[in-house]
Amino acid sequence: MGGPTVLPGKAFDASAPSPLVTFLRSIGAVAAASGDGMIDWEAALDAATAATPPGSIELDAGEREAFAADVRAAHGAIEDASGIDFAVPSPIEVQNRHHWIEANVGIFQKALAPVEERSVLLPGVAGRVNTATMATLLSVLGRHVLGQYDPRLFEDGPPRLYFVLPNLRHAATVLDVDEARFRRWIAFHEVAHAAEFEAAPWLVPHLEGRIERAVSALGEGDLDTGAIRDLDAAMTTVEGYAEFVMDRAFDDRYDDLREKLDARRRGGGPLVVIVRRLLGLGLKRRQYERGKAFFDAVADARGVDAAGAVWRDLDSLPTPREIKEPERWIARVDP
Repeated sequence: MGGPTVLPGKAFDASAPSPLVTFLRSIGAVAAASGDGMIDWEAALDAATAATPPGSIELDAGEREAFAADVRAAHGAIEDASGIDFAVPSPIEVQNRHHWIEANVGIFQKALAPVEERSVLLPGVAGRVNTATMATLLSVLGRHVLGQYDPRLFEDGPPRLYFVLPNLRHAATVLDVDEARFRRWIAFHEVAHAAEFEAAPWLVPHLEGRIERAVSALGEGDLDTGAIRDLDAAMTTVEGYAEFVMDRAFDDRYDDLREKLDARRRGGGPLVVIVRRLLGLGLKRRQYERGKAFFDAVADARGVDAAGAVWRDLDSLPTPREIKEPERWIARVDP
């Protein structure tokens, strides 16, 4: 099996400005927002990066090989545990926080396009408020995302796999865990996502379609509860299966890592709590828990291989009720 290579992120200025300068740059970028759209995306990007220290991505040769070795190990172990034959994106990207923001702002823009097309806003002030809100969301996420398997929602191109190095290092320090073991554990989780999306080529169009439906309804001042339920069920399945597989594939103890990372997800200052609620990150934690409980129950009843039947086709995804009552899914799908 060919091994992945590690691609460092783009070069950046490592000199960190003072918090006051950072704040003023961010405010200045929002104040310069223009146009009649709901969000000035260029200004939001400028404000988010101005408010976010990029962090260092310096890696020596040994550290670079360690990233590649972790992904190689995760790939082989997850193939064995899941029975899914899949490829891992290469090169692996090691990013700073600005790289992550730049890589994801386009996804937000395309996902929110239906709202922008339908929304009628007061010029000037409303656009600046929305721009500031988006900049804040991007900045907070840019400081917290540890790694990401990107299946390219709303974008063309092959999937990507990247790690936000300064966030990984900061989290390992704050959580008081060994950085190498923590990095390897995160690698296993992200590689598990690669297995899911490659096993289910219909999954990306399904997610895109439900997001477009939900956002379009919001643009009309309505709430498409069916699309939201479908999204929640799909993401509960995605996150739960990744947790289920990585637990069986990871080659070290992990209980302390999960406990401390869950505490980190629940914690944070007032701004982080507000952003978590806006983005449904508390919901995401529940998706991990409910999804994993579903797959554990399926494995107990039918074996580990039966869990992978969720990726056969769209009809094999569990419904919200089946996630709560796995025996109903087992009876319907007969994995």
